[in-house]
Amino acid sequence: MRTKINALLTILLIFVTTVSCNDYLDLRPEDGIVRDEFWKTKEDIQAAVVGIYSSLLKSPPVVKVPTGGTDYTLSETLFMFGEFRADMVSPGGNVTPDQRDITTSNILSSNDLTSWAVFYRVINYCNTVIELAPGVLKTDPTLTQKQLDNYLSEALAIRAYLYFTLARTFKDAPLKLTATLSDTDNFQLASSTQNQIFEQVAKDLELAEKYAVSSYGNTAYDKGRVTVYAINAMQADLYLWMEKYPDALAAATKVTNSGRFALIPMSGSWFSRVFAQGNSSESIFEFQFSTTNLNPFYDMLFQRPEFVASQTVLEDVFGVDFADANNVDKRGDRCSLIAGTNEIYKFTGLNNSERKSLQEADTHWFVYRYADVLLLKAEALAEMGQGDEALKIIKEIRDTRGAIKLTEQVVDPTNKADVIDYILAERARELAFEGKRWFDVLRNARKNNYERKELLINMALVNAPADQQQSIMAKLQDPNSHYLPINEYDLYTNKALVQNPFYK
Repeated sequence: MRTKINALLTILLIFVTTVSCNDYLDLRPEDGIVRDEFWKTKEDIQAAVVGIYSSLLKSPPVVKVPTGGTDYTLSETLFMFGEFRADMVSPGGNVTPDQRDITTSNILSSNDLTSWAVFYRVINYCNTVIELAPGVLKTDPTLTQKQLDNYLSEALAIRAYLYFTLARTFKDAPLKLTATLSDTDNFQLASSTQNQIFEQVAKDLELAEKYAVSSYGNTAYDKGRVTVYAINAMQADLYLWMEKYPDALAAATKVTNSGRFALIPMSGSWFSRVFAQGNSSESIFEFQFSTTNLNPFYDMLFQRPEFVASQTVLEDVFGVDFADANNVDKRGDRCSLIAGTNEIYKFTGLNNSERKSLQEADTHWFVYRYADVLLLKAEALAEMGQGDEALKIIKEIRDTRGAIKLTEQVVDPTNKADVIDYILAERARELAFEGKRWFDVLRNARKNNYERKELLINMALVNAPADQQQSIMAKLQDPNSHYLPINEYDLYTNKALVQNPFYK
């Protein structure tokens, strides 16, 4: 069994180590090797699914693109895409020029961080399982339809999440739904629109929900693999972007009514249970780093910090009571960050006073937590005119966390904009540095034909150098600037692509 799994993982690496001048997605395998030598037994499917999850943790070795940039892991990329254009992180001492340029909206298509290769490598793993796994029913009589459906659910959901992230980050992107199994495949693929991608994601998640399991009978699997509740969380998030608020509410309610998740009251062990250890009752889906597969954030945020918390975060987000030093929001200092140095602590801390060692840097990447879904539900309620119910959810979270009075807001439940602002403020406190902030504000700024564009502009100006504020404000007036450009290497190798008009 272990030999077969290792063999499959080796083949998966072939997907990303063979490069051709026409292969802009870095996906081409050697002809025939996947179909002819594998995909005979249910163990082959299992090994391929293991490969999908493995690729979420570490980027496979690839030949560098001509720009010669850093090959970031998926979790690092999710952190940067969700945070570095927002207001809660600032450049650290080891920030790269490309990273700094994006934080100041000085974005060029030559910027290495605009590469989407890490997404398409994993998408191709998912496509391969979706396309080839059903054929194993003919060769392995021990494989049941239910087992097959469960594996397909995982591949569909992970593919959906990756495309959802691409559409939120780049707006338009190629929508490839078939596996790359031969070097004769067509790599000249035009982009699909953001709305087309969202519709496909919704379709994938609907099918994945139908096939999904509610539990694998193991806590680590239930938190580290896709369950029906992880899918429901993704649906709630997606439907808010699609402005389908009843659907978002229904999806979030499936999670909250399941009885499988709960907020943990604030205590001295809360940080350790939720973040340092992970897989708590608050966890829905986490990338499962371990001491044998360390997370990348120890170096990125501590040893050679590329990013730190913004100077204003502690006071403006969590609140500082200058009259009582003991009156603090415990989600702030020594949870999300360290006061004074502004080191981002959430992914390196062992507890509220000790940091993990490098060899212990196994804190997970949190894709969806229960508080996240509660606040998505609150947003859907607010959009549907049920501000009272939305405010009850905010109060539940604040009471459970012991939030301080300084950050409490008195809000008219009939004033939708004020309720949404309160939700955004609580999401900033609860989900600090978890790759949510830029997407949260962009999602709300763009509603109703950018009715509240000022949310995005005001956020972007928080950390903007004084001499660049006017330039940033002017750029952000164009909605196309809210998305990253297609990398110049992808444009060169795929002639079917058309650059985002803001960057032409």
